[in-house]
Amino acid sequence: MSGDYYEILGVPRNAKKEEIKHAYRRLARQYHPDINKESVAEERFKEINRAYEVLSEPETRARYDQFGEAGVSGAGAAGFDYGDMGGFADIFETIFSGFGGGVGAGTARRGSSTSRGDDLRLDLKLGFAEAVFGGEKEIRIPHLENCQVCNGSGAKPGTGAKTCPTCNGQGQVRRATRTPFGNFAQVSTCPTCNGSGEVIEEKCEACGGSGRKQETKKLKITIPAGVDNGTRLRVAKEGDAGMRGGTPGDLYVYLFVEADKEFTREGMNIHSEITISYLQAILGCTIQINTVDGLQELEIPAGIQPNAELMLEDRGVPKLGNSSIRGDHLITVKISIPTRINTEERELLEQLAHIKGKSHGKGGLEGFLGSLFHHK
Repeated sequence: MSGDYYEILGVPRNAKKEEIKHAYRRLARQYHPDINKESVAEERFKEINRAYEVLSEPETRARYDQFGEAGVSGAGAAGFDYGDMGGFADIFETIFSGFGGGVGAGTARRGSSTSRGDDLRLDLKLGFAEAVFGGEKEIRIPHLENCQVCNGSGAKPGTGAKTCPTCNGQGQVRRATRTPFGNFAQVSTCPTCNGSGEVIEEKCEACGGSGRKQETKKLKITIPAGVDNGTRLRVAKEGDAGMRGGTPGDLYVYLFVEADKEFTREGMNIHSEITISYLQAILGCTIQINTVDGLQELEIPAGIQPNAELMLEDRGVPKLGNSSIRGDHLITVKISIPTRINTEERELLEQLAHIKGKSHGKGGLEGFLGSLFHHK
């Protein structure tokens, strides 16, 4: 093998032990022959192992720093015993954890017969007002519950479990694999007990030995005020039951708010529109409008222009997590101009137009109305 050991691992000469270990694990994962099928992968893997073998031990690293390859030649694999089914194999359990079926998949748990239940997701629709003010909702969720007949053990009542004969209760099986650079132990979940370390003598007839049954459960959950589309609520331990008495998973409720015919929402503010007559716009008035809190009085100032926006403070959406703080209700004002008027109305309006025309130099009903409702 040629090349500097530090360069092979891609670390500086003053690298700490953890840096060297981290670099080795990354490169070993990349070039392991079971993962990388390139022709150079096997030779590169040997170089990486040799470099780590020397630099991971303080004594051999000191000799290498002082004398180079000559200082460590003949040392062989001093840091590892390839014939040992523990040691080096356990390092590879960590390195290749997550590569299912590969060296040391790491999915088994020695002697452990319990596992956490799966988390569940539920999509829930809310009305506009429900999202604003919150409240309680009753939901139905299908999930796995512990079997009541066997109390989650999976064994027929009156019977029990025994140590798995395949793995002797370890939950793992090891298989020696010979490679060009030594023997390694491949660790995988025991196929007989699926990692529990135990096998059931007689399965529970109610659940088929799984210890869990699919059930639909009614549940009341609290919706906080101020939720919006996409808000996620976590309900602890309401997911699937764990295996063999393991901790239940959680339930995640995703909220979706239905659109309202009258109100729209922008953050904590609520928007709506009202339409008033041209006389109300000219003279001003007080009217009642709908809000999420019910009917509220709104003062229309005299001479208000089309599309003007009025505000009712603190009549919007409560702040999520602090319902004492609320947004505002913003009202866009539309003005209705009649297309037909009776004779008496026309005469009165023409009189008013004549008066306005004298003071503004404009005559006619059209000019009068135009001067009243100019768009900003």
